[in-house]
Amino acid sequence: MPGKKKTPMRMCVGCGEMKNKKEMIRIIRNTENEIEIDASGKKNGRGAYICNNIECLRTAFKRKSLERSLKVSIPLELYEKLEKELKLSIER
Repeated sequence: MPGKKKTPMRMCVGCGEMKNKKEMIRIIRNTENEIEIDASGKKNGRGAYICNNIECLRTAFKRKSLERSLKVSIPLELYEKLEKELKLSIER
């Protein structure tokens, strides 16, 4: 079947489900070791994907799976900031 594109799948660091990359939110650690939400999905940096819901972020926090994926320790304040940003992106 030529011309049939494969949809990129990514695993959520919270729930562990494989989903379409476009349905997920990418969180990156950039070259300055800053953690941020990558809305475009194209920024440079080490990335981890999370489902578009708060519970997956909370699960990732409890399991420290986001820290393992990004290979950096993440302070509680940053999780709170990510949670606020995630709520805003869900509302859009």
